[in-house]
Amino acid sequence: MNAVTAFAASARADFPGIAGWHYLDTAATAQKPQVVIDAMARAMGEDYATVHRGVYARSAEMTLAFEAARRRVAQFIGAASENEIVFVRGATEGINLVAQSWGGANLKPGDRIMLSVLEHHSNIVPWQMVAQRTGAQIDICPLTGDGRIDLDWLEANLTEAHKIVALAHVSNVLGSVLGAKRVAKAAHRVGAKLLLDGCQAAPRMRLAMAELDCDFYVFSGHKLYGPTGVGVLWARGEILDAMPPWQGGGAMIDRVTFERTTYAPAPQRFEAGTPMITEVIALHAAIDYVEAFGMENLFAHESGLAAQARDMLRDINTVRLFGPDQSAGIVSFAMEGVHPHDIGTILDEEGVAIRAGHHCAQPLMDHIGVPATARASFGLYSDESDIAALARGIARVQRIFG
Repeated sequence: MNAVTAFAASARADFPGIAGWHYLDTAATAQKPQVVIDAMARAMGEDYATVHRGVYARSAEMTLAFEAARRRVAQFIGAASENEIVFVRGATEGINLVAQSWGGANLKPGDRIMLSVLEHHSNIVPWQMVAQRTGAQIDICPLTGDGRIDLDWLEANLTEAHKIVALAHVSNVLGSVLGAKRVAKAAHRVGAKLLLDGCQAAPRMRLAMAELDCDFYVFSGHKLYGPTGVGVLWARGEILDAMPPWQGGGAMIDRVTFERTTYAPAPQRFEAGTPMITEVIALHAAIDYVEAFGMENLFAHESGLAAQARDMLRDINTVRLFGPDQSAGIVSFAMEGVHPHDIGTILDEEGVAIRAGHHCAQPLMDHIGVPATARASFGLYSDESDIAALARGIARVQRIFG
């Protein structure tokens, strides 16, 4: 048993959802280990109570567990304080929160927003919405030939009119990894804030907010082997403290009268209503589980599998590969004369699950000149048997389509 197979073998038994299945769609959503399932079941069952409200013992205990999860997230990403952690429904909501609250308060006509060609729709549409409301303008950073955000162009074209730069830390289509510290230096040099979409980075890279030097960071729990319905927004404390609330309701208030309402401090100011209690508890369990493998080990494992998959696909003369050779566990490709949906359907018949479509990145599809791609993405439970199954499935696609 080689190192790659041994790494995954120690994890595969923990995931009831992948028995007898080659799951290569982890970039869309990760399978859940039993410890996460158990944590959520306990939180929804014998441990369940509301948080931040009840004076009875179980509510107090659940509140302690909920806030312990906030501290755990802060530790996981290297935040300076748990008060910099806002629980949201997912990265999409986190970006919308920043765009509507920070952007609504700080952007004005003449200001500029910098995005890139490879952004997920969730890091495009919220900025379009706030730009339309405030009169700000959006600029788009191009890509290098191998599918990375062109940092030379970015540095040359950032100006003092740019108030925020919002980029993917890892591309969900190409697997390319952003030189985040270089971007932070360039953005801060002109006085802009930096938001990083960490959906694909958080499950497979060690994070340290001080090292990244960004101003906002978002990620989703379900891509981090946790449940759906929960995500994290991190922001520098002084920025978060200055941001106005974006939703009103219970829990985010200090005092309410019909004449005037005063608001709770951050992060509670941004968590209106009853929070996602069971999901937050399960996210804590997911972080504990994943981090035990070592984040550097996860990146090496998944990027190594991606490199092997690219080598296998490169030998097929009808296959076109997208993105850099060194990618974070994600491989996108197209086959001449075969729609990605047909590839996905045939692979499914062979017990292999991949993603086929535009991956919520239609501007990137336009850029690379295809309507969609097939995408294989690896997780900590993936091994070389998954690549072999992918190869068998692709061979069947070739036989069917000639």
